Amino acid sequence: MDKLFKLGERGTTVSREIIGGITTFLAMSYILAVNPGILSGSFAGVETGLEWASVFTATAVSAAVATLVMAFCANLPVALAPGLGLNAFFTYSVVLGMGCTPAFALTAVLLEGLLFIILSLFGIREAIIKSIPVNLRKAVAVGIGLFITLIGLANAGITANDTGTLIGFVNFDFKHASAIVGMLGLVITIVLYSLKVPGSILLGIIITTILGIPFGVTTIPENFAPFSKPASPHLFMFEWSNVLSVKFFIVFFTFLFTDLFDTIGTLLGVAEQANLKDEEGNVVNAKGALMSDAIGTVVGACLGTSTVTSFVESSSGVAAGARTGLASVVTALLFLVALFLSPLFALIPSAATAPALIFVGFLMMRSVMGIDFTDISEGIPAFITIMVMPFSYSISKGIIFGIISYVLCKVVARKFKEIPLITWILAAIFLFDIIFEAVK
Repeated sequence: MDKLFKLGERGTTVSREIIGGITTFLAMSYILAVNPGILSGSFAGVETGLEWASVFTATAVSAAVATLVMAFCANLPVALAPGLGLNAFFTYSVVLGMGCTPAFALTAVLLEGLLFIILSLFGIREAIIKSIPVNLRKAVAVGIGLFITLIGLANAGITANDTGTLIGFVNFDFKHASAIVGMLGLVITIVLYSLKVPGSILLGIIITTILGIPFGVTTIPENFAPFSKPASPHLFMFEWSNVLSVKFFIVFFTFLFTDLFDTIGTLLGVAEQANLKDEEGNVVNAKGALMSDAIGTVVGACLGTSTVTSFVESSSGVAAGARTGLASVVTALLFLVALFLSPLFALIPSAATAPALIFVGFLMMRSVMGIDFTDISEGIPAFITIMVMPFSYSISKGIIFGIISYVLCKVVARKFKEIPLITWILAAIFLFDIIFEAVK
């Protein structure tokens, strides 16, 4: 064990790695409840067509596979699973917003994962990172955070459009029991997180689910049993007829863009925290780490779930002492155990997962501190990216308008040299698509 994971070299022990792995699972296992709820969700009476139980299986298996690859290929204490923000884009923008089929979205996820495998093998992903403006990367994270927050507020019934304004908070009375439960859950999550309780987000979901019982928000079916056989996932649900369309390119690029920076950002943060860097300050075994999320994404697409990415909650395991891939092995095994506990996760109402979405929105908002708003040519595109995502209810539109405005602002400021070639190309493609949709 010591030779395989280099425990002694990194100053850790088997017990510390086990504790760290369990801590990471507790911190991120809320995704087992949130991801199936989002991907099998509906909006304005329109459903995605994906089954909750099938997505649950896909979530647990893809998380386990990707995390095991991370353990043995990179020997890092980083866990992976279908990412928040990416699943929201999958459901609310692509399927319910654009009217595409889940198969269309899963095909984009599959091709993104395959491309990432190629890019990871040749070390191109790191080069792509440098070509995208830094402030836009941070703005995307902030915009997605606000978008997720809005979804959480709506799922809990806290916000509504029948309050006399475009959007407003409902009255917290017993006619809006779901809103009361959701708000209580948010308070509980904030308190637990502030007290640095391990697994605070998951515990918040559990406590809120229990609180929902007397309010009639949580319903327990007759003959309830906590254990069950894993449901069959949506295997190989792909659609190849539209892969050459502009719409497909936009969807594909959004998955690619978001996943690219989610993974890199998480790896840099965890490596800094655990001091897992080489002499030049780079993440150790970075190629293997990037390969793990690429393989996980391909596996997830084949099983019927959205893009798999590294989870920043891995930092909680590092804080508990994890330093090697052994902790990732423990986390992966716990995801496999969770496969047989799907009835417990199915009890959780949207009012209980909504606080998790809202709180993750807060965590993603932290990136706003790194945006340079003093430079107008940087600040305005960042602001437009952040503003468009929640107000258009579309992550892709935020990226499209953000990149176009970035090029425009740099041209006006005569800072042509600051515009990377790939940014010029993307802006031209996105502008063409907007014009094409307008005259169609």
